[in-house]
Amino acid sequence: MNRNLESHYRVLLGLAIPWQVKKVEMDVEKKQVFVALEYPAGLLLPCPDCGRECRIKDHREERSWRHLDTMQFGTWVKTRIPRAHCPDHGAKTISVPWAGPRSPFTLVFERFAIEVILGARSLRQAQNLLRISWDQAQRIQELAVERGLARRELDELRYVGIDEKSFHRRQSYISVMSDIEAGRVLEVVEGRKKKACDELWECLPAHQRSKIQAVGLDMWEAFMNSSRKHAPQAELVHDKFHVAKYLGKAVDDVRKQENRELCRQGFEGLKGTKYLWLKKPANWSDSQKEQFNQLRNEQLKVAKAWAIKESFARFWHCTSAHSAEGYFNRWHFWATHSQLKPVVEVAKLLRRHWEGLVSYFNHRITNAVAEGLNSKIQSIKANARGFRNFKHYRISILFHCGKLKLYP
Repeated sequence: MNRNLESHYRVLLGLAIPWQVKKVEMDVEKKQVFVALEYPAGLLLPCPDCGRECRIKDHREERSWRHLDTMQFGTWVKTRIPRAHCPDHGAKTISVPWAGPRSPFTLVFERFAIEVILGARSLRQAQNLLRISWDQAQRIQELAVERGLARRELDELRYVGIDEKSFHRRQSYISVMSDIEAGRVLEVVEGRKKKACDELWECLPAHQRSKIQAVGLDMWEAFMNSSRKHAPQAELVHDKFHVAKYLGKAVDDVRKQENRELCRQGFEGLKGTKYLWLKKPANWSDSQKEQFNQLRNEQLKVAKAWAIKESFARFWHCTSAHSAEGYFNRWHFWATHSQLKPVVEVAKLLRRHWEGLVSYFNHRITNAVAEGLNSKIQSIKANARGFRNFKHYRISILFHCGKLKLYP
């Protein structure tokens, strides 16, 4: 019976010759199975460094690896790994065929665990499903990301996006570099100063940085200066998402100032209208459409600011850099003569960054991919109920958003 059981587990484990199942131990009360393996005495071992056939010198202390459950029983593989006695390299511990180096899990369990973590809402939920500790689940993620980064191919990388994302409260940020064409996160670092952006660029090999054609980024000087330093040949592109953010803030600043003035005069029609002026008209609800129709004849400053913001969208539909320049000059004149200080400041900001705006027509790239990744990152953060440790945050982002080859 024992021999049949050992043979049964040898097949289940897909155990490579000459490894053998020595015995199977079961603890019914704890619902655990331990499968003890051994490398037969007297056989030669390949040296891990040179492959030379060597005799067994001794054995390491006993180790165990978590395996897939047998029915409802948690299953572990255990053994004392032999060391090869190589005349050239000394005593060397051989690798085992069922697990990767430094991993406390078998390869098949690790693959299954990665599937569960990818499908679960949070790491805590995956941990409970797998019946492992949170630290073990985190370790599986770390090993998967290490493998993925080592295998990652960047030869086709032409366009990258650089953006920031809040990490903790109190003005704590991370900086994210993404592959715009492949829709994947390339690296995540802490902070949003030039040093942080330098670290992002240094994650790419020098020869790869020289192939970057354009960088989609905000008008943040730290990001721009770092990008010019590390990829001087690449054009900087300020896309519609970042410009819309600046214009939207200007409109909201006008609204807040005007609302205070009108409330002092007894008019409260602007109260609760913040998102009316920030959303696209196509996305207005029926109540917002009605609200807009009620306000349109009031000759409001915010309505003027909103019209200037909305009209800039036509800039991105120009057919060439030449036509874009003509449109921008007309728009800039209107905006700077609007007598709306927040709008005037944004118009001047856009003028100062004209090269980054017009370069859009050379590459037609946007940070839409980065915005989509930011939404996914926000979901990761929300489902985990925040991250106190940046290292864990980075691993989770690369695990879920890096499009890495994670499996062992």
